[in-house]
Amino acid sequence: MILILDYGAGNLRSVQKAFERLGAPAKISDDARDVARADKLVLPGVGAFGQGMQALRARGLDRAIGEHLAEGKMLLGVCLGMQLLLSESEEMGLHQGLNLISGKVRRFDAKKDKVPQIGWNRVGEIRRESALFKGIDEGTHFYFVHSYYCEAEDENATSARAFYAGENFAAAIEKNGIFAVQFHPEKSGTMGLKVLENFAKL
Repeated sequence: MILILDYGAGNLRSVQKAFERLGAPAKISDDARDVARADKLVLPGVGAFGQGMQALRARGLDRAIGEHLAEGKMLLGVCLGMQLLLSESEEMGLHQGLNLISGKVRRFDAKKDKVPQIGWNRVGEIRRESALFKGIDEGTHFYFVHSYYCEAEDENATSARAFYAGENFAAAIEKNGIFAVQFHPEKSGTMGLKVLENFAKL
């Protein structure tokens, strides 16, 4: 079972519908007890980092996510969900993240381009062994909506990159059962669905 974690950050139903289109039913829940029964987790979200972390902790989902991964199971972070996986974010102050991927979440330089980035952007530097991007060509465009980007300390954790506002930032991460994308696959047409299908089939 694929479980989509509800921590009040929105965009849940569109992710669920995308999986349903692929024939991969997904349940939405904010109950940490459901995490133990899930085969795969999806941590989606739009909104602020600090509020997102506060909501995860209040529901006990932070601990449940850690236990899920410790059992060798998989997780997909999407947009804010990707950022929450890192150690900390500078969004509206300094906030501690789940620290599942060592690194920081930083803000784009508004002097170099419009912030937030909203729209289609090219994704490249895809690792050949990437599981999420299997069957997807370098240079494929995906739909982004974000003001902050992830900077992982382990270069090998970054499985694809995109360029915006002078930053060659991590568009995707894959490490130890953790998969994450900064873009919105559920809004990225056929290739976005392919990313979700690849995760569902892992």
